[in-house]
Amino acid sequence: MNNLVIVESPAKAKTIGKYLGKDFSVIASVGHIRDLPKSKLGVDIENDFAPMYENMKDKSGVIKELKSKARKSDMIFLATDPDREGEAISWHLANILELDETAPIRVTFSEITKNGIRSGMDNTRSLDMGLVNAQQARRILDRIIGYQLSPFLWKKVRKGLSAGRVQSVAVRIVVQREKEIAAFVPREYWSIDVKLLSKSSKKPFDAKLVEVSGKKINLENKEQTDTILVALEGAEFTVAGVKKSKRNKQPSPPFTTSTMQQEASGKLSFGSKRTMRAAQELYEGVNVPGYGAVGLITYMRTDSLRISDEARTAASELIMQFYGKEYLPPKPRVYKGKSNSQDAHEAIRPTHVEITPDSVKSVLTPDQYKLYKLIWERFMASQMANAVFNTVSVDVAANDCMFRANGYTVAFDGFTKLYEMNESQREEGGFLPELVTGEKLSVKEKAGNQHFTQPPPRYTEASLIKAMEEFGIGRPSTYAPTISTILDRQYVEKQQKQLKPTVLGDVTTELFEAHFGNIVDTKFTAQMESNLDSIEDGNQVWVNVLKDFYGDFASTLEKAEVEMEGKRIKIPDEPTDVICEECGKHMVIKLGRFGKFMGCSGFPECKVTRQIVQTTGGNCPSCGKKMLTRKSKKGKTFFGCEDYTDCKFMTWDTPVPEKCPKCERTLFKKTGKEKKIYCVKCDGESE
Repeated sequence: MNNLVIVESPAKAKTIGKYLGKDFSVIASVGHIRDLPKSKLGVDIENDFAPMYENMKDKSGVIKELKSKARKSDMIFLATDPDREGEAISWHLANILELDETAPIRVTFSEITKNGIRSGMDNTRSLDMGLVNAQQARRILDRIIGYQLSPFLWKKVRKGLSAGRVQSVAVRIVVQREKEIAAFVPREYWSIDVKLLSKSSKKPFDAKLVEVSGKKINLENKEQTDTILVALEGAEFTVAGVKKSKRNKQPSPPFTTSTMQQEASGKLSFGSKRTMRAAQELYEGVNVPGYGAVGLITYMRTDSLRISDEARTAASELIMQFYGKEYLPPKPRVYKGKSNSQDAHEAIRPTHVEITPDSVKSVLTPDQYKLYKLIWERFMASQMANAVFNTVSVDVAANDCMFRANGYTVAFDGFTKLYEMNESQREEGGFLPELVTGEKLSVKEKAGNQHFTQPPPRYTEASLIKAMEEFGIGRPSTYAPTISTILDRQYVEKQQKQLKPTVLGDVTTELFEAHFGNIVDTKFTAQMESNLDSIEDGNQVWVNVLKDFYGDFASTLEKAEVEMEGKRIKIPDEPTDVICEECGKHMVIKLGRFGKFMGCSGFPECKVTRQIVQTTGGNCPSCGKKMLTRKSKKGKTFFGCEDYTDCKFMTWDTPVPEKCPKCERTLFKKTGKEKKIYCVKCDGESE
């Protein structure tokens, strides 16, 4: 019997093919094969928003091969990814191959393992039109906004701009944070801190003033602080009370897409795109000694915290084997997701817990290994016992003042033996000696310290993803693409890890706020996401959802066209201190279609332009001049000498502040499997 299984990616096809055997042929569609046309709207708004799908031109060869193999097959199974997008791809495949969508032709694999593939093939079903219609509604909604709002931006701001249902809201979130930072007025406050010494210890401990005359203290200036410091001169510091307790800390749940991206950003410095690329590779399959081709993690686009009983049991057995019974909780842990989470998939977890990160390090790329280690450890820790802390809070009296010191010791490390606690889990305080009530303490140091309140921090990729999740905009599959889009289209730029709106992001957001409030409103966008979920569940008709949206959108667009008639918004230039070598005027930073560049403020009379370069802090090992950060044609960062005409030195490796101990030239850091810090000239490696 000749069976055909169609998946999305060639890597997955290769892995699945090894498990299914000679009666099955596995082929990849390589993503979508049919879509709305690029050259026009492709949606018949007057005819219930009927989409005008067409075969994608670059997939003609794939489609020809699919049809050829389908004609020779007895059974055809559609095994694209187990989400809305995957369901829609299967539906398009069914249409092109003329398959009965009500027949049991749909297969989903939550994990690419022997058991996962067997389970999927044993549980075939018909196409889920709820999922398909939710994807269609999202695609058409995004197409209408993009194709009808983008031309408005071209006319009023600049050609080539684009608008998007989720991307425009994400940009506004970043813009609003920047406004909060700009409007922030620092508030001065003071603290009085002391270092105290007990007779039982040679190491001093820190305490902070918390009360004066039984009332909480809020020091606003130096005068108030100095008054109290004077009153404390010669005061006797006595332990007024010692409060001891035990505190349990629970492990974090296994990863969802959002938390995986956040943790990978914080612990691995991975951007969301890099994280999802490595996760996709781990899901699709890796050749593991003793296992063959196997997917190492479950499906990576999920907001569920559910895990299977088999996975929970396997984790418990391994914890018992590695760490002992005391590291298991009294009863197996079950985590509950948010009320609006989609529970079709499990949380992200290793498919075989016995495949430890170190056992597969040699067959994984550095990114795959780092991410797999993070996922494996997070999942295993989620099934371990609580960490237990002995906490101590000490009150120290001096005249009418009360100081407080907090400390803790680890009574039982529990899950922290494997996985580091996050900020919210950590205990406050540090070292404290054994203290008893009534004990006299000596003062080693006493000082008033000035502080200022800090503005809210700029978003990073991780914190923006968290905000999007909290606002309810986007879904696990859209977080990374949305951030990539707003960066690629220059609405937002990255400075170190921080996201900052560009002048283009400011201008377009201001325009949208003035004329298309709903498009950049988080509540409106979140409600639309809920509507799409409702379509998926079969509780709303997708055409009705689009009708409800389009009526208001069309009238809003028409009104904006009238209000902006004859008007055009200029993207402001950023002033600099650089002087134009031709005319002596100041250069300004302009934003062009291909990024920022420097131009003369005297344009159009003076047309001098200049690239914006970033120095690295290191020196060229060939000629000693400054090293600059540059971009290749494909956008990859490299480093080259500022004298690029005469000195051709360049490298992909990052210059570091340290100097070579042998020749005192700038050292370079090589990443990847051959990670090291080295000298170009004498190869004197730094320890």
